[in-house]
Amino acid sequence: MMRYRKGDNERSSLFTRRALLLGGAQVALMSALVGRLYQLQVLETQRFATLAEENRVNLRLLPPPRGLIFDRIGQPLAVNRNNFRAVATSDRGRGAELLLDRLDQILNLGEAEKQRLLRELRRSRNAQPVVVRENLGWEEVARLEFNAPDLPGMFIDLGQTRDYPEGQLMSHIIGYTGRVSDEDLNGRDDPLLSLPTMRFGKKGMERALEDDLRGRAGAVQVEVNAVGRVVRELDRNEGQAGDNALLTIDLELQRFAADRLAEHQSGSVVVMDVVTGDVIVMMSTPGFDPNMFARGITQGEWRDLLEAPERPLHNKSIAGVYPPGSTYKMVTALAALESKAIEPWTVLPCPGFLMLGDIKFHCWLAGGHGGLNVQGAISNSCDCFFYEAARRAGVDKIAETAAKLGFGHSSELGLPGESGGNLPTRGWKQEKYNIPWQQGDTFNLGIGQGYMTATPLQLAIMTSRIANGGYAVQPNLLLAKAAPRDELSPPPTRETPAAPSLRFSPQFINLVRQGMNDVVNAGGTAAQLRIDAHGKLVEPQYRFAGKTGTAQVKRITERERAMGITQASLPWHLRHHALFVCFGPVDTPRYACAVIVEHGQAGGATAGPIGRDMLLETMKRDPSRHTDRFKKMASL
Repeated sequence: MMRYRKGDNERSSLFTRRALLLGGAQVALMSALVGRLYQLQVLETQRFATLAEENRVNLRLLPPPRGLIFDRIGQPLAVNRNNFRAVATSDRGRGAELLLDRLDQILNLGEAEKQRLLRELRRSRNAQPVVVRENLGWEEVARLEFNAPDLPGMFIDLGQTRDYPEGQLMSHIIGYTGRVSDEDLNGRDDPLLSLPTMRFGKKGMERALEDDLRGRAGAVQVEVNAVGRVVRELDRNEGQAGDNALLTIDLELQRFAADRLAEHQSGSVVVMDVVTGDVIVMMSTPGFDPNMFARGITQGEWRDLLEAPERPLHNKSIAGVYPPGSTYKMVTALAALESKAIEPWTVLPCPGFLMLGDIKFHCWLAGGHGGLNVQGAISNSCDCFFYEAARRAGVDKIAETAAKLGFGHSSELGLPGESGGNLPTRGWKQEKYNIPWQQGDTFNLGIGQGYMTATPLQLAIMTSRIANGGYAVQPNLLLAKAAPRDELSPPPTRETPAAPSLRFSPQFINLVRQGMNDVVNAGGTAAQLRIDAHGKLVEPQYRFAGKTGTAQVKRITERERAMGITQASLPWHLRHHALFVCFGPVDTPRYACAVIVEHGQAGGATAGPIGRDMLLETMKRDPSRHTDRFKKMASL
């Protein structure tokens, strides 16, 4: 009996010790738990409350309305229109494949597009929306809404897309917008550019003014659930719309230029104000429809644009380079006069050709012009005169004069893709070909051939600087920028600073201008363009001066001449380019015009009439007299 009680006491003691140990452990754990809870709920309550709020509330950027672009009197060139688009969200891609399969049945996405969207949905953070299809029609919207219960994560979003009401007419100047690429992000840290719905200027003024047109991002606060889906919208700030831009272009004159070029496969017209430098017209044909890029261009459409022989994506006004031909003879004349290589009364012979060694350099007039001074040589476009004038002046003086008149370098107009052309010099040829400059190169340069190339814009700049008496007027496309919807305070009329003098002799500039006047009005190579009716001068206030030019594409050899091969018998792409430059009115020059018709053969016959009509229409409309240019833009 005693033994039993002794064992029972031992077991009771053991149980008590274990209970104490277990109880102590429980107390310790509870103390740690209570301490941790105290730390989380009392000591760090503010920190975790902030984190919880950040998880519950999501801040998302909103793209602002893009700034609008207008012509010089406020006619719209680039605007925004509403865009219904299908947008999808997914938690790191979960359920994305099923969603895209269903969307494919409705929108016919295609396998490549499905794979692209799947990658974007998997990369998307915080269930950020991914655009599935833009520019939805009413029928597509209706089908998506009808099937919405079977499309979890898909919703219809109303955004904005770019619209170009003038289509091809302004395509090369305005350009277009597209998806933001890695190249676009170079040097820019704007978080707005990371949005999948954001569009970036790719060409033209859309690219040149991108930072001004883009505006400042808005933001929307939304409440989200545990997987990042939006529950409700808490707050919205639309941001600041981009600045509007007013261009120097006159839309009606631009349309007139397009009509005059319509009969030709490819060409360009540039009209400049010789006082302010405003580019009134910059037409390059053929163009392209920038709305294709706004809605999403297809591979077939892109291939057609790239493969077209007329290069519709190419802005010929600023990027097309051509030998200036006889329009360059004014440069040679000024170089020879300024260097004293010739005097205004110097007469040089023209027997129809000049010999250099055993090479014959022809004048365009087979029988020759006889003897001519510089004014007569410009009027009759005598090649032999300018061969000799170039030889006397030398390549260095010609290059110096040409650079002053705008050749050989970019004009800094501001449009992307502008070419500086090519102004050959001794050093340039030695570096490029490792061959010394030859006398024959100087002959060719004197008549705007050989290695010399220029853009239509450069020809317009040259003509403007001659017309205004030798001042370095700079071309300009931007008339003003203005904050959108600011009707109370339109920007002031732009004041153009006086252009610096190029320091040419006024006598020599006037002599060259008189030679150009004779080209049209005194029986020169463009006498058929004189404003004339039955021998009587009409509208004398619109008299203009000009210079014809023909840029050689393929040289017809002596043997080919003997075989009867002519320009007209050659394939289109081998025919000469036709050029014409002009300014008016003659007495008080205000506008200059440059025309090139690719493979148009003869400047006086093909480009000349376009230049005449273009300049006359500009002088009659006189865009410089518009003083209320901002009122219409403000009202829009």
